[in-house]
Amino acid sequence: MKKRAIKYSPEVIERAVRMVLESEEQYESQWAAIVSIAGKIGCTAETLRRWVRQHERDTGQRPGATTAEQQRVKELEREVRELRKANEILRLASAFFAQAELDRRFKS
Repeated sequence: MKKRAIKYSPEVIERAVRMVLESEEQYESQWAAIVSIAGKIGCTAETLRRWVRQHERDTGQRPGATTAEQQRVKELEREVRELRKANEILRLASAFFAQAELDRRFKS
């Protein structure tokens, strides 16, 4: 079972990422800096690593979808779901009214 995700404020995330990027030279690797700083701010090293990677994508240092692109994809997927639901409702309504019209013609 998954643990509940703790929501960190954007300010905390930004500060933690900045701390990693500014202190990388003091550690033997970026991962060592991430582990050290994660313990100080109270999140897991993996969480902080994901924040750093996303920051790198957002600033063009690493290939991949930026935060804005990911948000746009989510919005488009939500819109597609809504449109599919609407199309299904319209298809069912059309079939219902077509059947009602056929029934009416035969009864006349």
